[in-house]
Amino acid sequence: MTAKLILSMDGVVIKEYPLTKERTTIGRKPHNDIAIDNLAVSSEHAAVITILNDSFFEDLGSTNGSVVNGAPTQKHFLQNNDVIEIGKYKLKYLNDQPTQAPSADFEKTMVLRAPVKAAPSASKPEESFNQTQSNPGVAAKHESTTQFNATAAKVDIKPEAPVAAPAAASQHIAVIQILNGPNLGRELELSKNLTTLGKPGVQVAVLARRPHGFFITHVEGGSFPLVNGASVGEQPHQLKDHDIIELAGVKMEFYFKT
Repeated sequence: MTAKLILSMDGVVIKEYPLTKERTTIGRKPHNDIAIDNLAVSSEHAAVITILNDSFFEDLGSTNGSVVNGAPTQKHFLQNNDVIEIGKYKLKYLNDQPTQAPSADFEKTMVLRAPVKAAPSASKPEESFNQTQSNPGVAAKHESTTQFNATAAKVDIKPEAPVAAPAAASQHIAVIQILNGPNLGRELELSKNLTTLGKPGVQVAVLARRPHGFFITHVEGGSFPLVNGASVGEQPHQLKDHDIIELAGVKMEFYFKT
């Protein structure tokens, strides 16, 4: 069964929404995938990112916030029967497929500080990497996150799974390399299936590895990420070797190590 959200109010089901897209938006404006015409709902209130069998809920800095299973929530790895509350509306998440991410804190982070003025405190290690472990024996997905703090902007990067461009590319290691700031030249190998980049409330994107390549998808923010100077738009954008990504003030190069 395809994962889905069931929208209801006061116990009355309004509509079912199969999660067939990588990014499903929820908000008051009609352009959202799940449009809820109510003043308690922000124009672009929240988004659900679905990769394979797993879905992640993220509040997009809404005015009135979001509640998941009775608790105010910014980010949440969704599990079968979870209930999202937005104003008087409820969205029940149904998914009978096995998932692989941990239910709690699915985003341990690696923190990198980019173009920020050096201060005494900057003597701390620039890089600390924590990787969430999924169920043992399962290929890790959407666990590792990298944060770049660029001139007051952070960029989370969650690694993905192997992408195949030409046949040979599947044997190469995909990498993101920082091109500006004090961390110039630092690299992150994309060894996971899912990588999240961005600063919540500013700009967030998801980098997903699929059998036929790596794709970047806009998740949050008033402007879309740029690839080679052009906006990626709302749809997943396939990355090519040596593409230049610009996100939340950080410039990065995507390429395959030979």
